[in-house]
Amino acid sequence: MRVYIAADHAGYELKNHLVSTLKERGHEAVDEGPFVYDAEDDYPIFILRAAEAVVHDPGSFGVVIGGSGNGEQIAANKVRGVRAALAWSEETAELARRHNDANVISLGARMHSAEEAARFVEVFLATPFSGDERHRRRIAQIEAYEATGVIPPLP
Repeated sequence: MRVYIAADHAGYELKNHLVSTLKERGHEAVDEGPFVYDAEDDYPIFILRAAEAVVHDPGSFGVVIGGSGNGEQIAANKVRGVRAALAWSEETAELARRHNDANVISLGARMHSAEEAARFVEVFLATPFSGDERHRRRIAQIEAYEATGVIPPLP
């Protein structure tokens, strides 16, 4: 499985750890940066590259990392076709895939140990989308809004 991964300075070390971990587990990890530690870097430069790559490579996934993961999730979700979810537990990582068909997981490097974060990514990648009609319907509503800007009508 191809996994595009990017971070900011706060997530730099965790990114490098996860690149190694993903490769050890047989995945193709594509590092979108940063490639050197810079305490003043701007995360959108890296995160948007990873998010774009996921959209243009069907079947791939993304991992974006920051101090909290919040800004990275926001940036990734600006790319049309990305469904990025902030995971803070194995359960949220699983539900992001099972219910939301998320294709990008966002992690907070200052919130979790490297081992916890690696487990969240492992669960995320291993969990299939349920395909339940209610989940497909909700995702379709989001995608329609993303494409048209028209809010779905009230029931």
